[in-house]
Amino acid sequence: MLRNQFAVLLGGVVLLGLIKTGPAHAEDKIQAVVNSSGRIVFTNLAGNAPTPRVDDVPPVIDNTPRPPAPVIAPSTDLLAEAMPEALRKLVESISLSHGVDPALVRAVIKTESNFNRWAVSPKGARGLMQLIPETGRRYGVRDFFDPQQNVEGGVQYLKFLLEKFNGNLDLSLAAYNAGENLVERLGRIPPIPETTNYVRQVRASYLKRTKPFVLAPIAKPAAPAAGVVSAPASQEPSREAQKETSAIFRTVDEHGVVHFSNIGPPN
Repeated sequence: MLRNQFAVLLGGVVLLGLIKTGPAHAEDKIQAVVNSSGRIVFTNLAGNAPTPRVDDVPPVIDNTPRPPAPVIAPSTDLLAEAMPEALRKLVESISLSHGVDPALVRAVIKTESNFNRWAVSPKGARGLMQLIPETGRRYGVRDFFDPQQNVEGGVQYLKFLLEKFNGNLDLSLAAYNAGENLVERLGRIPPIPETTNYVRQVRASYLKRTKPFVLAPIAKPAAPAAGVVSAPASQEPSREAQKETSAIFRTVDEHGVVHFSNIGPPN
């Protein structure tokens, strides 16, 4: 019995010695290292081999050439920016429902009342679009100081004038200020300083805006042929372009709704 215990003890000592003196393999060692981001990384690579770092993965760089992104300028309408948001939405909703350009309605309101719903003229015109009682009642206006009713009546009257004068902006605005009967009888803007000034102010406010555009890359002009002298481009728009800008176009959509705008139908 004693001999067997001694043999077991001796075998254990020999096995322990083999474990301590046996060769060490890199796979058996786990080390903790700290990478450049301060994170602890555990690895089984030892010795002089470089320690792997999780943030050393090279980034993927896409060198595929792409065209420069176009510079898009937002639509600028000074009256829309100056008008209170609630009133702006109301004007757009009512104007579009009757097929009238909201920018034109904004220009009329700016000139008539400067966006003051409580405005009253010496002649008795009232509200945002300065409707006289007779005209307002024609279009069902009961409360002239209610923006909804006032704009609704004013837009309907403006549409009526545009149809009556075949989209002529000057005559329609003159009729809005001086009365439709007088303008129809004269066939032109009445020689009244207030009316001529009114038409000028509304037109200036209405046309003082730009449409969204894309700024294209500037192309180099082609060299003129030998012996040909090119004239410098005029900076002023032609008379035809000015007329097209100030004209009011009448279009009818697929639902039969008549629309008035200074943007002509597509060619």
